[in-house]
This record gives sequence, structure tokens and C-alpha cells, in this order.
Amino acid sequence: MTQENGLQIIGTDVFIIYLNLKISNMALKIGDKAPHFNLYNSDKQPVSLENFRGKNVLLHFYPLAFTGTCTKQLCHARDNMEVYTKLNCTVFGISIDTPHSLKVFKEQQGFTFDLLSDFDKKTIHDYDMVLEDFGLNMHGISKRGAFVIDKEGVVRYAEVCKDLGDQPDYSKIKETLEKL
Repeated sequence: MTQENGLQIIGTDVFIIYLNLKISNMALKIGDKAPHFNLYNSDKQPVSLENFRGKNVLLHFYPLAFTGTCTKQLCHARDNMEVYTKLNCTVFGISIDTPHSLKVFKEQQGFTFDLLSDFDKKTIHDYDMVLEDFGLNMHGISKRGAFVIDKEGVVRYAEVCKDLGDQPDYSKIKETLEKL
């Protein structure tokens, strides 16, 4: 058995791909001012966090559109939009996917909230959500996590999932929003 370039070779025909997931500690904390962003949605329209002052905002960061765990995360938001609306909360999904990809993903899943493209990766850096090495030569995608930002633009909930297969703690997100 040998290991070369992240591949473990077992015999001649069988190999295992190891994903070297480096997830660092989060720098953005509860009580911090939320970093400003200007991103494009799936309709190629600009969306600025500043335009949502006076409303609570839930940001769902996710690695990639069309993947199982990411779809589950955003479907949970879709299926709970009535709860978020009653709590005066605007929901966004943020990934590094292109607006075109996000449009198809949004239409296929019936999402009623904006999916935002952070293709240049500035926002995932500002929120310390960069997963440096995903494996398969994919670098700099988003970690999975969620942030609640209050009406004044202050972070009131911050969660970065330790494992990409984990989901944010939806009950804590709701509890935070209910207190705002």
C-alpha cells in the first residue's frame, strides 16, 4: 500500500481518495459588526447587506450547489420560510457558484430566497468561511455554516460546522431570531 498525491493505492486497481479538510476556528464572533457585502444573486442582480438594515438576516454559507448536504441545508430554509418571515428575517444562501449555476439550482429546488454568488471569494474570506483544501484539487470553497445578523448589522449567531456533512443548529438559529 502506497500513498501518492492524496491517493492511497491498494493493489493495482483499488484506491481511496482522502479529502484533507482543513477547517480553522472562526474569527467572526457574536457581537461583531457583520462584514458588508455586495454580491450578485441568481438573476444577476446586485444584493448588498446594507440594503437590509432594519431587518434580521440569516446567511446560510454552503460549499457547492447541487450537492446532497447543501441541498438539505437550503431545503430546510425553504421549508421554514413562513417562520423566518414572521420573525422579520431575510434569508440568503451564499456559495462560490456562478449566478447561472445558482439560477438552475434555485429553480430545481423551488427556493424562494436569494442565492448569492461569491465567485471572487471575498465574502467567504470576510466571514472566515474559507475551506482552503477540499481535495480533488479544489481550493477555497465555502465552509458550511450560518450567521444571524440583527437589524443594526450586528452578528447575533455564528456557527461554522466542524464537518461538511453536518447541518447548522436550526433550533438555535430560530431561538436567536425569536429574541431579536
